Amino acid sequence: QVQLVESGGGLVQPGGSLRLSCAASGSIFSINAMGWFRQAPGNERELVATITTDGSTNYADSVKGRFTISRDNAKNTVYLQMNSLKPEDTVVYYCYCNARARLGSGPRDYWGQGTQVTVSS
Repeated sequence: QVQLVESGGGLVQPGGSLRLSCAASGSIFSINAMGWFRQAPGNERELVATITTDGSTNYADSVKGRFTISRDNAKNTVYLQMNSLKPEDTVVYYCYCNARARLGSGPRDYWGQGTQVTVSS
């Protein structure tokens, strides 16, 4: 099994910055894509940003130019640098990865427990 542990959420004023981190651990043979999703109460989970093993990135239109995703493959860790934060960015952020737990196993999706980001003055 692959476990994802997020850190870095919290309270920030509008216009401020936060950096989220997520480390994958456990039984890991290989990790493909990693990324971040977010979900507001009553809404579906939505893509924020993803990054492949070779560094190709994909962003939601709502965060382009403000958020930057990166990863450290040696540490099995993905980061989300969030700048120019807005009140509408206030939701729970979930770390994601698509990984193989062992040789011969198929890839599957794994999720972190979520970290709250609150943007408020």
